[in-house]
Amino acid sequence: MSTIVVNGTRVRQFLPMRDCIEAMERALRALARGGAVVPLRPVVRIPGDAGGALAVMPAYLDDPRSLGVKAISVFAGNEGTVHDSHQGAVLLFDPGHGALVAIMDAGAITAVRTAAVSGLATRLLARPEAGDLAILGAGVQAHSHLEAMRAVRPVHRVRVWSRTHARAVEFAQRYNAPDLPVTAVMEPHEAIDGADLVCTVTSSREPVVMGDWLAPGAHLNVVGASVAAAREVDTTAILRSACFVDRRESALREAGDLVIPIRDGAVAESHIRAELGELLEGQSPGRLTPQEITLFKSVGLAVEDLGAADIVYRRAQGDDDVPRIDLR
Repeated sequence: MSTIVVNGTRVRQFLPMRDCIEAMERALRALARGGAVVPLRPVVRIPGDAGGALAVMPAYLDDPRSLGVKAISVFAGNEGTVHDSHQGAVLLFDPGHGALVAIMDAGAITAVRTAAVSGLATRLLARPEAGDLAILGAGVQAHSHLEAMRAVRPVHRVRVWSRTHARAVEFAQRYNAPDLPVTAVMEPHEAIDGADLVCTVTSSREPVVMGDWLAPGAHLNVVGASVAAAREVDTTAILRSACFVDRRESALREAGDLVIPIRDGAVAESHIRAELGELLEGQSPGRLTPQEITLFKSVGLAVEDLGAADIVYRRAQGDDDVPRIDLR
């Protein structure tokens, strides 16, 4: 049996953002119903200043029925170089007999599915009219988050900030249009001032968002920090927000934005109102009032990778230009 190999370019062709958002809903519904097996990911951290890490993320999902593992390296220092910050492979196995059926570029899948989950959270939690968008960070996830936000809300203005201002300027020049003004700003608070949608997609280990800056009714997607010692938002932001996650177990172990305030006694674990899948299944309420600030903390789950990989695999099967290899 041959194994399909899908590079990053073809992954992006086979995985449109709107389709991926729907796939994330399906996967997180299955997780909430108990239809997934998702062990906590082991991570090998490389000693030294580079701060690199290698994570292995296996999972089984019953809808769509799929089995696989993502092995991915994360080197935040790659931002702005020829190397992506996230590199690796998603291996998809036949859940019936265990054969390896596909190898896919993990960086491309991660880029789309991470933003798609934020898109799903925004669809569930942001006010219907929300459209003043702040993006903190100007890397791969900034680009995919802009696409995801536009897929679910009527974005009418974008302000972008990056520690490297030139990258924010480049981002703004790429997307600025008469119907969508995009502006690069010098300081994070300039981006957030009055915004009702905020996406943090930085590699910062210290807060770049202060809770006092947040407008009533704002929705935040907090994405960049995925280790317990790093965070993008301060404790005040957590205290002012109704907090939601993709999975409690993972967030309480890996999400410094939540782990640090809980460790310091500022909030309890119960401050997490719900997982996204619980909202979808009607097991928990989402936004309660128009003035409430909502915050989705994303850590990234292997079931999300499987949901995205399933779309790619099904479309790649019907494409004769996708290479096949025989590993036997």
